[in-house]
Amino acid sequence: MATVSSFAPLTALRRGQRLRSNGAFLAVRCKAIEVIPAPQGRSFASSPQGRDIIVAQRIRVNDQIRISPVRLIDAEGGQLGVVPLEVARDNARESGLDLVEVAPNARPPVVRMMDWGKVQYEERKRAKESKRKQHTVEIKELKLRPGTETHDLQVKLRHARRFLGAGKKVKVTVRYRGREMRRPELGFDMLDQIAEELGDLAIVESRSGRIESRQLTMMLAPEQLPSPS
Repeated sequence: MATVSSFAPLTALRRGQRLRSNGAFLAVRCKAIEVIPAPQGRSFASSPQGRDIIVAQRIRVNDQIRISPVRLIDAEGGQLGVVPLEVARDNARESGLDLVEVAPNARPPVVRMMDWGKVQYEERKRAKESKRKQHTVEIKELKLRPGTETHDLQVKLRHARRFLGAGKKVKVTVRYRGREMRRPELGFDMLDQIAEELGDLAIVESRSGRIESRQLTMMLAPEQLPSPS
């Protein structure tokens, strides 16, 4: 973290550098400088704006590349040496490829010939495949009372079976009200009954050992999660 005076010349600021000046945060993003006022009574470290600012540099392709000369790399990774920018563009054009700036901060900048559209497509494809393989377990909640009638409880249990069969976790919450706190054992007995009746489908991941905030909770997980399709 660099600290500068409010009157420091802008040429002294490097791209991607984070600075603080007299209670204000300066974030250099590409060629533009954003000034973010510091919240009153808060330190830089504790402020949301004080977290690391990651600058995503825009990748320059073809005519967007400005600096010449450049260090040219062909599509197979071979070094073609330092050449004028126009020569690099001509080589890429003759090969039916794009010219992509892969190391903009090097001097001279490093550019490579490649099929930029194909590279972007493959990256999106990999991201999509990675997301598809991720499996997020959804949690459903059953809310009960110590005095829940048997019929209502059976309806809730049918719902729980459907959720567990679909690979979802089930959180059982038994909430006490008023005089129900005089019979705390009713809630514990209800959790025992639910765990027993759903034992063929679920395992108990966690369970309250005592009443907290007038409620008991139990987390049920399916014995075998479905494999991602």
